[in-house]
Amino acid sequence: MDVSGSDGPWLVVGLGNPGPGYAGNRHNIGFMVVELLAERTGARLRSHRARADVDQVRLAGQPAVLARPRTFMNVSGPPAAGLRAFYKTDVARVIVVHDELDIPFGAIRLKRGGGDNGHNGLRSITSALGSRDYLRVRVGIGRPPGRMDPADFVLRDFSTVERKELPLLVDSAADAVESLVHEELSVAQNRFHAG
Repeated sequence: MDVSGSDGPWLVVGLGNPGPGYAGNRHNIGFMVVELLAERTGARLRSHRARADVDQVRLAGQPAVLARPRTFMNVSGPPAAGLRAFYKTDVARVIVVHDELDIPFGAIRLKRGGGDNGHNGLRSITSALGSRDYLRVRVGIGRPPGRMDPADFVLRDFSTVERKELPLLVDSAADAVESLVHEELSVAQNRFHAG
């Protein structure tokens, strides 16, 4: 499929840690969203030399690349930057999907730019891209209970109660990605921030 364009295709990068031991972790919600988008579009994520599993698809009628880095979360940046260079994608068309502690479980927030808020995956991506001006689909996982270390919390699987709601959350986050591709950020924000 030809994904050429003046600004390149959209690049959707889902954040997580590779390997079956991490698959159900809260930190892997970005992987889950990219995997659902691949399922929706009939994509088959394949190994790319940029150290990511990727496929070229159409999202909301637009050329796009779905990507799941094969590196650990805290070094997600080099694969994202490598893919951006390979596909000649403008940083404004990069969408990063990630877990967010400061948003309640089940909520989704969309924004462009901003800090990393202690998120090592975002820190790595901002550093490697040399810019903060990419889009973010922030998927709420809530705060850890009691005095649990946030680093431990994000590396735990979703609770039994959360797992019942998880398919709906992943589905909504995938819809949010498609909405960002299809329409202005402000329109997508109005749609997904209302809930």
